[in-house]
Amino acid sequence: MNIDISTIFQIAGIGIIVAMIHTVLKQMGKEDMAHWVTVIGFVVVLFMVVRLLNELFQEIKTIFLFQ
Repeated sequence: MNIDISTIFQIAGIGIIVAMIHTVLKQMGKEDMAHWVTVIGFVVVLFMVVRLLNELFQEIKTIFLFQ
């Protein structure tokens, strides 16, 4: 399992972009849209983390079950 630093930078980049969009929308008075952007950003990052956890568990499975 090779976790390169680019995945961490992608997650951080998504967080920064979502935070900027959230701030701009909130300043424009569109709080509902700002919250939706935050939720969508969270879901995208959650899928990335789930994919990484799946790779981790597959690696652990191959190590301890000798497959």
